[in-house]
Amino acid sequence: MKSFNKTAIVILMGVLVTACSDFDDVETPLDNFKVDIATVGNPDEKNEFFLKLDDSTMLWTAASAFHNYKPADGQRVLANYTILDDKRPTGMYDYDVRLNDVYEVLTKPIFNITPATQDSIGNDPIQVTEIWIGSKYLNVEFVYYAFNKAHFINLVKDDSKTYDDGKIHLEFRHNAMGDFEQERRYGLASFDISSLMSTTTNTVPLVIHVNKPNQVEDELHNLTFNYNIPVPVEASVHHFTPERIKEYQSTLIE
Repeated sequence: MKSFNKTAIVILMGVLVTACSDFDDVETPLDNFKVDIATVGNPDEKNEFFLKLDDSTMLWTAASAFHNYKPADGQRVLANYTILDDKRPTGMYDYDVRLNDVYEVLTKPIFNITPATQDSIGNDPIQVTEIWIGSKYLNVEFVYYAFNKAHFINLVKDDSKTYDDGKIHLEFRHNAMGDFEQERRYGLASFDISSLMSTTTNTVPLVIHVNKPNQVEDELHNLTFNYNIPVPVEASVHHFTPERIKEYQSTLIE
């Protein structure tokens, strides 16, 4: 995540200088775009790859503004793309797309906390603005205040705490690393929660605890993890915008 943010300016320049892109002769209007969160399918780490939306729609990056962009397989991204061709009749995948802009979303598994790691994980206040489950990921949009340090974000499972409601309790944790609270910033993270799947049921009830600023008790978010049941993208998230991608690209989170 840290290394990608260092190249954010270069990526944005690539979007602006479309005359140097692979799709100069494509006649699709530049304002005909969509912005969705997706998971990269790129086992060979090439500059052409699949993007799998959370409703299982498969996109192939037939053209891109970024010649040398080779994201890791399984990386979560927020992609601004334009549909070029409908491939559904072929039965292979759904659409050829042109990748206009991209933000690599912080992607992590659940962190199982121990007494030894309690302090390093931290529990600084943070505001959650949007939280939802898509595919096998818990996605969290949040707001924090920072100056010049990288902040650490984690989804924590603390087995030392017990609950009697039959739900799995997780904690959305933030470590500000002693940074000054100077500038408001937006962040986005995806946590792989597939380890919570069970062979005896298709759903898992979750409670996400958040240490919200200026609040004594944790803010609680109740969600249900329905796996093996694709959720339409429109039903699971708010509408992302190109402007929001730019806001995320100004963050420094790990």
